[in-house]
Amino acid sequence: MAISPGSDAAFSSQNSTLSESPRTKKFPLTEEEIFYMNCRAAYLSVFKSSLENIISKDQLYLALQHAGRNPSQKTINKYWTPQTAKLNFDDFCIILRKEKPTSKAELLKSFKQLDVNDDGFILHTDLYKLLTKRGEKMTLEEVNAIINLADVNADGKFDYIKFCKLYMTTNEQCLKTALEKLEVDSKMRRQQFGSYIEGFPERDPSPRPKPSPRIVRKADQEAFSNKGDTRSPLLATTRKFKTSVSFTITMGANSNRNSKLTEPNSIKEWQCVQSKGCFFLEEDGEIISHQYKMQIAQRSMVYLTIKPLNLSQVEGKPSPWLSVDTALYILKENENPTNLQLMCFTELRNREVFGWTGELGPGIYWIIPFTTGCRLRKEIKPITEEAQLVYRDETGELFLTKEFRSTLSDIFEVIDLDGNGLLSLEEYNFFELRTSGEKCDEDAWAVCRENFDTKKNELTRQGFMDLNLMEANDREGDPRDLWVTLLSMGYNKALELTEACPFVIDVYADKCKPRIKAVHMEPCSGQLEKAVCKSVLNKGDAKVMDGNENVIVHTHKCDTWITSVIENKSDDKAIIHINNELSKNCINNRGLSIFAVEVAPKSAMVCQHVMPLNERQEWIYYCVYSLIS
Repeated sequence: MAISPGSDAAFSSQNSTLSESPRTKKFPLTEEEIFYMNCRAAYLSVFKSSLENIISKDQLYLALQHAGRNPSQKTINKYWTPQTAKLNFDDFCIILRKEKPTSKAELLKSFKQLDVNDDGFILHTDLYKLLTKRGEKMTLEEVNAIINLADVNADGKFDYIKFCKLYMTTNEQCLKTALEKLEVDSKMRRQQFGSYIEGFPERDPSPRPKPSPRIVRKADQEAFSNKGDTRSPLLATTRKFKTSVSFTITMGANSNRNSKLTEPNSIKEWQCVQSKGCFFLEEDGEIISHQYKMQIAQRSMVYLTIKPLNLSQVEGKPSPWLSVDTALYILKENENPTNLQLMCFTELRNREVFGWTGELGPGIYWIIPFTTGCRLRKEIKPITEEAQLVYRDETGELFLTKEFRSTLSDIFEVIDLDGNGLLSLEEYNFFELRTSGEKCDEDAWAVCRENFDTKKNELTRQGFMDLNLMEANDREGDPRDLWVTLLSMGYNKALELTEACPFVIDVYADKCKPRIKAVHMEPCSGQLEKAVCKSVLNKGDAKVMDGNENVIVHTHKCDTWITSVIENKSDDKAIIHINNELSKNCINNRGLSIFAVEVAPKSAMVCQHVMPLNERQEWIYYCVYSLIS
């Protein structure tokens, strides 16, 4: 259906039931808390527990309807592919993040385009064209279902004003009913949901001092069984913990000082190759990045580094990406390309540079960039003033503003992966895939070369600027498409790079010239998840759950962060409750102090990454892992 999505606010604002609770009267729920409460309400309208999985398209459709969505068949097929066997509650939350509700104003605006008489009606023939030919196309069955609604159709015409009112009322009622059901069922309301917690602690305006992590082990165990402890409502759940294990790690300020990354003495004589790339933060919090193949022709000592790319900075504007942690995992390609062998990762650090030195034999290697996600997070601060992208002079000619040109120059710097000052078709296509989801073919690239400044069949920086100016002219100065590009590249409406981290990789070898090439832009999961798990299992400190030898928590401490992996050797899934409340000066990649994870049988999964909030201060990692019965 040719309708633009609305904002999360439309979903989060539907909280009439929740706003009456004593807790929300005293401390109003945040928008994020309301969002997850609504997610849970919708999910539990279909399932008895959020630990149950969605196992069919019909269940997915029904759950989305209870969440105030009205998904088309195409939307359902996008998330339920032929390879999909099940979706869990976390997947459901991600879908609701992406499939945002439509506002009434946007709905009316879409229909009004076909209202040739401006009388509130659309001919059925025109309606068919709108709904089956444009935007997210609907099937004929779906369109017929709309046309057969007696209340909004008469004499071959569609009353879209009535329909919009009916559509919004129905969606709101679905969600309201789900929320009321959640509120009435107190057992359900206290339940723990997937990786999220249902209860929210009352926010005490005066912070309560926490006991020292070194002496709380027994007290913490007692807190788990003390259901009447009003100070810890997050722990007062209907679930029981069968067994627990805890870790305490104290890290000094700037703890990397004793194991600093150093360059090989003869580095100036080694051959070097460089490539750039970028971590991008998706709407659902997932991180994607470029991935690379590297060729080493003969056995060599190799020195690999990665660091954030230092772009031109406007005075007074923050550069948050410079504090993002970066690393590289190196995997060797064997006869079976799906079975990659973990060789090493860049564990040592010197300021913002992470690196590794060692010997590699001849062959093809995958270089997979990694960031914990602790410092590359969704921005929550509001933007009070939107930057201007274009302007017209006194003659009416359109120009790009100085600020926008500076931002485009930085984007050019990021997407120019080989750093030669020009954009090849391959480099430009990474940019196109990121911003539009489509590639530029050879014919379109030839047209681009004919109309914009190029050198050696590659686009210059000025040509890239002119390409964006042409796009602005095509829209008669309307900047909306330009903003789509900017937001996709991680910029906010103040032209600050807040949801991306560009980086640069350097590879040195003493016996041959290494070769490196970007081949994919994919989520930081899959092979990377396997590599992180394997690395932590090999190097980490392992603790078996008391009384359950099949569940093992592995924790690995490097100089900058701590990673925990949960291994489940049993034939049944394991649900683990994680409590970080007593950690000091810490931040994790999940953004939650208390959460739960489900570990599939005979598998291992990354549980969390933890870093210091302030590296100049001591930080204490104290985490209790409890097996839920």
